[in-house]
Amino acid sequence: MLIKDFYRIVSIQSVETDFQATIELNKDHAVFDGHFPDNPVMPGVCMIQIIKELVETTTNKRLFMQTVSNVKFMTLINPQVDQTLLVNFTVEEKEELLKVKSSISFQDTLALKMSSVYTQK
Repeated sequence: MLIKDFYRIVSIQSVETDFQATIELNKDHAVFDGHFPDNPVMPGVCMIQIIKELVETTTNKRLFMQTVSNVKFMTLINPQVDQTLLVNFTVEEKEELLKVKSSISFQDTLALKMSSVYTQK
């Protein structure tokens, strides 16, 4: 985990190459003090990093993000209100690449959609 104690994995379920992870944010983490004081918001780069870490966990590979495309931040995540997030992703291995389509949501609200490609470190 790049940012220690930022979140914890509650569960990861899979069906073939489709995964759904439930994570719980640490609403009191120092990241939220600077982003932003009195109005905490989940940084977009942290969402992208969480997806990478979950893909590494499920594939048991150390990865390097090669490209990101079609990244769309749909709504803000306030960790004081929405601590539990669902991360859905599909992993397709093609030659030396892992192609991942992912999303992050809370309750019934879509917060992020992203397509990314990783190479193994």
